[in-house]
Amino acid sequence: MTNLQIYKIKRTTTVEGPGKRFCIWVQGCSRHCKGCMSEQTWSKEEGIEYTADEIFTMIKSTPDIEGITFLGGEPFEQAEGLSILAEKIQSIGLSIVAFTGYKIEELKNLDNLYINKLLDQTDLLIDSPFEIDKFNLDRPWVGSSNQRYIFLTDRYDDKILETKNKVEIAVLPNGKIQVDGMGDFNKVKEII
Repeated sequence: MTNLQIYKIKRTTTVEGPGKRFCIWVQGCSRHCKGCMSEQTWSKEEGIEYTADEIFTMIKSTPDIEGITFLGGEPFEQAEGLSILAEKIQSIGLSIVAFTGYKIEELKNLDNLYINKLLDQTDLLIDSPFEIDKFNLDRPWVGSSNQRYIFLTDRYDDKILETKNKVEIAVLPNGKIQVDGMGDFNKVKEII
C-alpha cells in the first residue's frame, strides 16, 4: 500500500470548504507558485508518513463532519494514496473537496489511473495555480481570480459559494500560532 506524506491534519475546521470538515494537507508540491501561502508544504523530504488506514481511523472517530478536504502541497502528486483513502471516505458517505494547482484539463491529459480515480471520487475540485498578480479574496477558499470551482458530482452546487472567506487562528501547545483558511494574511500578521 502506498503511504502518504502529510504536512498536517486538522480534525475539524469550517474554513477549508463547505460545512465542518476534516482537512489533510499533503507534503510535497512541484508547482511552487509565486506568493504561495503554503511554501512549508513544498518539500517532499519532510512531513509525517501515514497509511490510508491510519488516516481513515482518525476520520471515523471525528464526529459531526460533513466531509474531507485535501490541500497541500499538491494532492494530485499523491493521487495513488489519496484515491485509496477517498474510496474509504466515500464508503461512509462523506464528501470530498480537493484543491490543486493544476487545471483539470492538465490532470486529465496525464491519463494517470490514480489521478483519474481521485477525480472520480471528488465532489468539488478547486483547480488552477495561485497567481499573485490575480490576488482576490472575493470568493471563498481561493486567493486568486483565476482559480475555478468544478462540481464533479451533484453533491454541491454554486449555492455553497455564497459564504465568505474566513480564517481560524490557534495557539498550539508549543506556543506557535497556526492560521488556517483564506484571508489577507498580511493583515492577520498585524493582529497577531
